[in-house]
Amino acid sequence: MATAVFLHAHPDDEALATGGTMARLADAGHRVVLVVATHGEEGEPVPGVLADGEPLGDRRTAEVADAAAILGAARVEFLGYRDSGMDGDPANGHPDCFWQADVDEAASRLADLLADEQVDLAVVYDSHGGYGHPDHIQAHRVGTRWAQRAGVGRLRWTTMNRDAIRASIEEAFAAGELDDMAAASLEERRERAEQEAFGTPAIEITHAVDVHGVIGRKRAAIAAHASQIAADSFFLAMPLERFASVFGTEWFVDPDRPRGGEDFRTDPLLG
Repeated sequence: MATAVFLHAHPDDEALATGGTMARLADAGHRVVLVVATHGEEGEPVPGVLADGEPLGDRRTAEVADAAAILGAARVEFLGYRDSGMDGDPANGHPDCFWQADVDEAASRLADLLADEQVDLAVVYDSHGGYGHPDHIQAHRVGTRWAQRAGVGRLRWTTMNRDAIRASIEEAFAAGELDDMAAASLEERRERAEQEAFGTPAIEITHAVDVHGVIGRKRAAIAAHASQIAADSFFLAMPLERFASVFGTEWFVDPDRPRGGEDFRTDPLLG
């Protein structure tokens, strides 16, 4: 049995980016540990979800516990930093936010948190955090620094396949299955996918992990984050078959083994 640690920035990132891989590893008998850097205080709650006076961070903490249970995670921990908000938000400058944390200090905090774990695999974000979110970039820096110091044998960077996403967006529009709200969300995603800081070109990706066999659990874990992801959102409004075609593969980069045009490796990151 191996121990795999997934470091994510906010509650819901784990389900969206790596939920299927986490479930596959757990189903294979491996120990899956989820560490979340922040409680997601700066998220935008779905209207009407929170009770009067309910802190968003508290709700998101409960949601990630539910999602982690669906995915089979054995342990969920928080690094204890404050959500930094999106790039350019005033929250970026808060002294307690993750973005402002000293990388070495945060890596030491992570090491202390995981001192009792024998870690075989570490999963963090790619160098630009998938789409440039400050907390994702910081998670890449902190997680990579910790993994290198700790001598973790396998380090993988979760990313998005920019080429596949662009193609799937065009297919979704062509299928005509989206209502106005879902179409607007998808249009926003298309604009983001056109940016060079969004995802990674397919030729630079080393691992394509097939998660179709656990796609229902991945979708259920995403739905558990109801404060952030509405039932009529792009992620949940599409038919399950369409959801599987879009989100049935999770993408990773092995920074020590650049692909350079070879076929993707399809093992669930432990090979």
